[in-house]
Amino acid sequence: MTYTIITCSGISNTGKLTTQCAINLLRRCAGEIDCCIPATREREAIDEALRHAEELLILDGCSDCCALKKIQHSGRRPDHHIIATECGIVKNGMEEPQFKEIEDLTAVLLNRIRSKRG
Repeated sequence: MTYTIITCSGISNTGKLTTQCAINLLRRCAGEIDCCIPATREREAIDEALRHAEELLILDGCSDCCALKKIQHSGRRPDHHIIATECGIVKNGMEEPQFKEIEDLTAVLLNRIRSKRG
């Protein structure tokens, strides 16, 4: 089973964090991740990714859920929806994500993927 990840990719630290974590995950689990696409991409690109998604993981930075909102038109529900701020990450403006935050959120994603393999 492969994952398609759609990230928030906003300009806040949590938005930037989602993209960095998805890229990190792609490097670590290349065979399990089909694609990582930011929610800021055009609708056609997101629709194409959704058409081919086996397992859909939405990674939002905060409770605004921008990535989740971006796919609502499709009628597709995510198989997984992770929100960084619900995983202990603090939203603090436009600061750059810290290495520890990237590692911590990547660990949450890895655990979700590995538990699904089960």
